Amino acid sequence: MTQVLAMHGWAGQASAWFHWRQRFEDWGSRWSSADRGYGGGEAVAPAWPPGPERNLLIAHSLGLHLLPAAVLAQADAVVLLGSFSAFVPHGRAGRAVAAALQGMQAALDTDQELTMLERFLDKAASPHARSALPPAPQLQGLTTLGRQRLQQDLELLAHCQALPTGWPEAVPVLVVQGEQDAVVHAASAQQLIDDLRQQPLTLHRDPNWGHALITPPVLSVVQQWLEAL
Repeated sequence: MTQVLAMHGWAGQASAWFHWRQRFEDWGSRWSSADRGYGGGEAVAPAWPPGPERNLLIAHSLGLHLLPAAVLAQADAVVLLGSFSAFVPHGRAGRAVAAALQGMQAALDTDQELTMLERFLDKAASPHARSALPPAPQLQGLTTLGRQRLQQDLELLAHCQALPTGWPEAVPVLVVQGEQDAVVHAASAQQLIDDLRQQPLTLHRDPNWGHALITPPVLSVVQQWLEAL
């Protein structure tokens, strides 16, 4: 039996894992979804389900950096979906990404807030329409607390530069990347691979996928990887 902890990324929510949770529980796994509470609801702190079984961490995008070190260190296997060690790459590309983050921060709590969130979700959904994503409660209007959490995590996106403290250096890792990802720069995606070279690493890259990787085809990739461990 496996204990699963799932962590969404920026502007995400735990409900995005609904179908994955059903499948894993059908396979006999225990599942826990953390939630930052961007939509104004109560935040759910990352915590492993109780039990002595293998701990599997599944993190999407910024989710890797939203985990406490003590929780991250307990992972026995890790799946990273559209993730990164440093979101802002070096050089000219990094300057453009940093400027985009500053623009997103400036839009929060202004009349441009909703437009900014819609544009981000459009990029996250690409190459598909935004309607392919689960409903985003933050598009119905942000609470003060939800806005604060989005702002804090934009700062984290801007400043994360390496694998986070507590990273389990010896465990097997599956990295899933979409070559049409319009959120994570290709240089940042490659840096993650470079940073993981010293441990058991499986890379699955698909030319037709984007940043939104909490999907049935990706779940099949994850299942096959787990069966081979």
